[in-house]
Amino acid sequence: MVNSDGGRFGRAPAAAGSSFAHARANGLLAMMLALGVVLSTPAAAQTAASPPTPASTPAAASAPAAEPSPWDAPEPWRTDRFYLQTSLYTLHFDPSDDHVNQQYLVDLEYRYNKSWLEGQWLAGAAFFSNSFGQQSQYLYGGLLWRPFVDAQPLYFKLTAGLLHGYKAPYDEKIPFNDSGVAPAILPSMGYCYQRYCSELIIFGTAGLMVTLGVTLP
Repeated sequence: MVNSDGGRFGRAPAAAGSSFAHARANGLLAMMLALGVVLSTPAAAQTAASPPTPASTPAAASAPAAEPSPWDAPEPWRTDRFYLQTSLYTLHFDPSDDHVNQQYLVDLEYRYNKSWLEGQWLAGAAFFSNSFGQQSQYLYGGLLWRPFVDAQPLYFKLTAGLLHGYKAPYDEKIPFNDSGVAPAILPSMGYCYQRYCSELIIFGTAGLMVTLGVTLP
C-alpha cells in the first residue's frame, strides 16, 4: 500500500510488533533458565559438600567396644586376684606374760582363677611377729569357698604350709618344729564389702586373729 507521499506503510507496524513478541518470549525463556540454575545450585552444592555420616562408614560400625577396666568390676572381691591384709587384733586362749598381742602381719595372697573341690585355689606368703615377738614367716597354699548363694561376700578359707621363726626357748610351742620349720594348717572365715575384707583366723588351740585387707585386680 502506498501513502499520499508515495511511500509504503502498513507492514512496518506489523514487523515491529512481531519483533517485540519474539524479544519478549526470548527474555521470558532466559529468566526461566536462570531461575532453574539458581534453584538447582544449592542442592548440588549441599550434596557435594556433605560428607558421609560416621554411622554409615564401615570403620565406625566395626569399631570394637572399649574393654571395661578391672577396677570397675561390680564384684571385685570375686574377680580380683591379689589380696593384701594386716592384723588388727589377736586373742590368746591361754594368755601368759610371754605373749605378744601385736603381730604386725603383712600377708600377700594370690587367688587363682582355678578351682578344686568347689573351692578357689590360692597361694600366699605372710610375714609377722609371732606370739613371742619373734620374726616369723608362713608360706602356704589353700582353698577358698563361697558356699552361700545369697551371701557371696561371705567365704571360708583353709590354708596349709610351712611355718618358720619359732626359736628357742619357744621352739617347742608348735609341734614338729625340730628343724626350725614346722607344718601348719590355718582355717579362717571372712567377709568382703567392695574391695575391703576382714578375716577371722584360728591358729590351732593357741588363739585367733582379726585382720583387715583389700583386694587388687
